[in-house]
Amino acid sequence: MLERTILLAPDAVARRAAAYAPDREQAWMLRQSRAVRVSYYREAFERGELAERAWMLRQPDHVRASYVSEVLEAAG
Repeated sequence: MLERTILLAPDAVARRAAAYAPDREQAWMLRQSRAVRVSYYREAFERGELAERAWMLRQPDHVRASYVSEVLEAAG
């Protein structure tokens, strides 16, 4: 329930929580706009990896590009 609350929180709250996120992917999500986070919650949250992949593929280029640079490239 706490995860849902943070995902759906106003931008300022989610961005503050990003500083305490345990991994890059969670921090990235919390730095996204509320609209992106709500979309993720409605379409993919707790629905498994396939739902998450499908959700990501449906996102605008700038969202996907930020994921690549901030999560994938930062990891390697």
